[in-house]
Amino acid sequence: MSTDTLLPPALDLRGVTKEYPGTPPVRALDDVDLRVEAGELVAIVGQSGSGKSTLLHVAGTLDRPTAGELRISGVETTSLSDDQLAAVRARHLGFVFQQFFLLEELTATENVALGLAYQGVAPDERRARAVDLLDRVGLGHRGHHLPREMSGGERQRVAIARALIGGPSLLLADEPTGNLDSRSSQSILALLHELHDEGVTIVVITHDPEVAEMAPRRVTVGDGRILTEER
Repeated sequence: MSTDTLLPPALDLRGVTKEYPGTPPVRALDDVDLRVEAGELVAIVGQSGSGKSTLLHVAGTLDRPTAGELRISGVETTSLSDDQLAAVRARHLGFVFQQFFLLEELTATENVALGLAYQGVAPDERRARAVDLLDRVGLGHRGHHLPREMSGGERQRVAIARALIGGPSLLLADEPTGNLDSRSSQSILALLHELHDEGVTIVVITHDPEVAEMAPRRVTVGDGRILTEER
């Protein structure tokens, strides 16, 4: 999909460094520049300890950089308060994790609707939007089922629907196929491609070269730095 040059970058890191306390301090990110345009599908690939997970946490405003600037859809975030950062996450970011993080006592529809619980949306509208999104990810027939009644691939689809319900500018997916068998993995990758074709901006964090190959743009991270980029 082509990007819209009228929109600000969905993600823009400029000289981002992240250090953790220690003797000496541990530098997990080292002067990273990364720009993701609206409408892109990007895979960030690296081995364990490469810095890709730290990059995800910083890019998702879950962790603050030690130095540098981070912009989300044009919003400079490094000087924002915790409450302001939470508002940026709620408006602009959707997260998908390897572990799904669904609430076991809630149905698929209720889990998806929960993504709007803190945005002041009326319960009936939350439910209606959740039903629409479950249909969009191919699970309209499973809305009344609990997570334990679904396969791993179905649970990940529910998690993706929950991440999308707020209409985020950027979807961050951390090892989205890490807990799935090969068939379910291919299904989730196909869904991410479909969402990208519909205009969703997606960054996938992965250690799996096969997952990275599905993206039009691949960024390799090592020792806290960007090593290579391919298109």
